[in-house]
Amino acid sequence: MYNGKTILGLIPARGGSKGLPRKNIIPLLGKPLIAWTIEQALASKYLDRVVVSTEDKEIAEISKKYRAEVPFIRPKELAADNAKGIDVVLHTMDWLEENNKCYDLLVLLQPTSPLRTFEDVNNAIELLFLKEAKAIVSVCEVDHHPLWTNTLPEDRCMKDFIRKEIMNKNRQKLPVFYRLNGAIYLAYWNYLKEQKNFFGNETFAYIMPHIRSIDIDSEVDYKLAEVLIKNNIPKLAKD
Repeated sequence: MYNGKTILGLIPARGGSKGLPRKNIIPLLGKPLIAWTIEQALASKYLDRVVVSTEDKEIAEISKKYRAEVPFIRPKELAADNAKGIDVVLHTMDWLEENNKCYDLLVLLQPTSPLRTFEDVNNAIELLFLKEAKAIVSVCEVDHHPLWTNTLPEDRCMKDFIRKEIMNKNRQKLPVFYRLNGAIYLAYWNYLKEQKNFFGNETFAYIMPHIRSIDIDSEVDYKLAEVLIKNNIPKLAKD
């Protein structure tokens, strides 16, 4: 609870994965990947409850072992490749309401962001109240500046690849661009029910360091996260 508002932590974790099979429970330095996010959520001083939404019995058992709640098994259709993330969120909210339990705020924490810290979760919640916002979404600065990217014609001629106004400019002279990093999605319960989205006129960004913004989707992402955690680098990253 924060400022008198109750807060649900929701961790969505399906069993299927194309890029890295069973990625939500692969071992990362001795713990299943999802355990890192469960522990971050439980360590937050503001979350009243931590729930995992999954259709997978093994993920459910592992989640319970690490002290997350799994009050229901997600319908199979909401775990398919074409299922929308927001539908998973709304299904959880509907299930809780049907069972006479709802919250003032919901924070979605994807298990593929193991370098996110519980301080990030706390800071995002505090930012929502500081901004008097309805929602907060985490971002980080882009790896490669989008103004240095373009499509190519069939003959691969680069005549108009770079805009003239940015030609020969250093990166420092270009506007800063950010990307979604997938680590934190936070919103008021009613805002989500109305918007059916975390994004709107009253949504603000929580900026995270690039080093804590790895979203594991491949073997390379996994190996990088492993090396960074081993060397305690995420905790040294400046906000």
